[in-house]
Amino acid sequence: MESTEPLEIGTPRVEDGAAIWRIARDSEVLDLNSSYSYLLWCRDFAATSVVARGPGGEPIAFVTGYVRPDRPEALVVWQVAVDKAHRGRGLAGILLDALTAKVAQGRGVREIETTITPDNTASDRLFTSYAQRHDAPLSREVLFDGELFPEGTHQPEVLYRIGPIAA
Repeated sequence: MESTEPLEIGTPRVEDGAAIWRIARDSEVLDLNSSYSYLLWCRDFAATSVVARGPGGEPIAFVTGYVRPDRPEALVVWQVAVDKAHRGRGLAGILLDALTAKVAQGRGVREIETTITPDNTASDRLFTSYAQRHDAPLSREVLFDGELFPEGTHQPEVLYRIGPIAA
């Protein structure tokens, strides 16, 4: 179901880092990075990330990304998360569309990349429906086998590549 209340979608600010970290932590599916890394993300990668704000201006959802240094036409979507109280309204798709429109127009990005573990059906649905909405090809291949991770229990990270996308 799509969101019916007006949303403020904008660029994350450093002071959003703690809230974004909490949303990621509470997602129970994302690999949680240090709280410090979310502060840095909001400072150094704000131009390639978006946040949705609730009525009081607090972050309720986010998408973080970066442009690959060796492939400037590719936006890597790092994390997507929606606060539990705001799930089921299509916010992740709205934010992904907003981010890719912003970055494609401003930076010439024509391809989206992300990695998803095989058990993350919500992310699979999000990126598969994104590709369908934008009439863009989607390919999948294992990027990192699970045994590459030091904890020894990590699932493989499957690279989803979507594109070309329209600018």
